[in-house]
Amino acid sequence: MTYDLLIIGGGPAGTSAGIYASRKQLRTLFVTKEWGGQSTVSPDIQNWIGTPHISGDDLAKSLRTHLETYAGDVVDIIGNQIVTGLTKNDDGSYTATLSDGNTHTVKAVLITAGSNRRRLNAENADTFEHKGLTYCASCDGPIFAGQDVAVIGGGNAGFETTAQLLAYTKSVTLLNTGDAYKADPVTVEKVLSHPNMRGILNANTTSIQGDKFVSGLTYTDKLTGGISTLAVTGIFVEIGMLPNTGFVKDVVELDEYGRIVIDPWTQKTSAPNIWAAGDCTNVKYHQNNIAAGDAVRALEDIYVTLKAH
Repeated sequence: MTYDLLIIGGGPAGTSAGIYASRKQLRTLFVTKEWGGQSTVSPDIQNWIGTPHISGDDLAKSLRTHLETYAGDVVDIIGNQIVTGLTKNDDGSYTATLSDGNTHTVKAVLITAGSNRRRLNAENADTFEHKGLTYCASCDGPIFAGQDVAVIGGGNAGFETTAQLLAYTKSVTLLNTGDAYKADPVTVEKVLSHPNMRGILNANTTSIQGDKFVSGLTYTDKLTGGISTLAVTGIFVEIGMLPNTGFVKDVVELDEYGRIVIDPWTQKTSAPNIWAAGDCTNVKYHQNNIAAGDAVRALEDIYVTLKAH
């Protein structure tokens, strides 16, 4: 059979689109390796609209339950699989190849494959993840209210995270491995002017300290070789994202970071009948609520394209 739509990814974006696809009676194939996206690692998410507190695991379960409740015989869900390739057919449809080797034909594709955080290469970084070291300030930041924290990363994401944290933490120290910040100059100037803010250049974070939770970090000055310690109870890592887009690198246009280039008006990609939403796209901000909204926008445009033209 030929499906109307293939949705790739089971995070907030993909699940939102799947729910809308079901309610609009679009015959859909939904493929995901796992549910919930990056937020599954967060013990307490406080910004998922309508839910003051929810763990990442519970959010994943909630997303899955919501889609399964409405899927019926409209949305076929395939779990524990990824899409490894897309091939355009002569009639304009696409053939999707899954990691189990099976193939499926679809009229349209919505890519919500997400991305992965670039991991911090420092001693004990993995040990203290979710124990004071986090990759999601929007998820976990408020937990550290009134505390001294560090941000690792001097790009726009690092400075945006720092600006957010300065609203409720005691102090923020930002460590940048290079000799200059990569964030927009106006942002750098504004954030560094905050009285509770300190920026350190040429700082290579080498280890994380703590007992049950983070108590500090050690960094090396790349110019002098000097070793310093910093007493903090929270560490926010913002050293880049790795979008899960390798399987479509020859199908749709990607930007210099490997993110899918989309039209923000419709979420369309450069390829006919392929849309994308969420963290795998080149939108300015990446958060659960934004991803969900972008996916709904895409689904609305997909429905109009498939059914109203």
